[in-house]
Amino acid sequence: MLVKKYKDLFQNELATFFDTMEIDQFFYLTLEKFHQIKRVDLALHPNFEITLEEQQKWNTVLNQLKTQKPIQYILGETSFYGLTFYVNENTLIPRPETEELVQWILESHLNEACSSILDIGTGSGCIPIALKKNLPTATICALDISEKALEVASKNAVINEVAVTFLQQDILTATKLHQLFDVIVSNPPYVRNLEKEKIAANVLQFEPHLALFVDDNDSLLFYRKICSLAHEFLTPNGQLFFEINQYLGPETIALVKSYGFTQIELRKDIYGNDRMLRATK
Repeated sequence: MLVKKYKDLFQNELATFFDTMEIDQFFYLTLEKFHQIKRVDLALHPNFEITLEEQQKWNTVLNQLKTQKPIQYILGETSFYGLTFYVNENTLIPRPETEELVQWILESHLNEACSSILDIGTGSGCIPIALKKNLPTATICALDISEKALEVASKNAVINEVAVTFLQQDILTATKLHQLFDVIVSNPPYVRNLEKEKIAANVLQFEPHLALFVDDNDSLLFYRKICSLAHEFLTPNGQLFFEINQYLGPETIALVKSYGFTQIELRKDIYGNDRMLRATK
């Protein structure tokens, strides 16, 4: 079958689930994954055909998309900061907003000869791996409570050919860190249960709730714990970076300030939401 003919089928089958732009994105991501063909290549080779066996693989993707399963989990990979990452249901899918956080850290530290960085709640490992790729002389460690998430992160370090130290640790029970760090960064769970109705159905159904949600009555518990540890284990003038709940910017600033941090800056993401915070010890 001509792949452009299958594209028509693909679009028709998914029309009741997604808009045209999303379906096109799913189609071209699958095309590149299965056939190493980009959108421009298909335009140049409109008579490209897929075999019956290949159609079965496409049909599997199509049927999974109908269940609202994220395309990243279906294909087993996603792109983050120009790198390829393996993902599965044990890790959150890296977001563009987190790329902005990585960029902010790099802008702050790219010219340094060497630094030590800790990522808390690493998930897929996207933050420390992207940082290590761009700060090759830095010593970078990452923690997560989930053993399965750390397996994914370790695999991603191999895929992207970087050396990151991954450790299993429940940060909420930690009493100390194993060394001092120049930078501590975290994108911890911050979505309150009261905000679940604003979360897309595919996120609620497929992405790990452990990495997403916090109790409404103590929504900043991770930030409080990390601030406490960072106050002790950041080097003098070391920096703390957070990705934050867009509705809790002032509250997060107040919390960070209460632990003695200075030069606190709040930044908006590409969507205009309060999303990132930087502070100095």
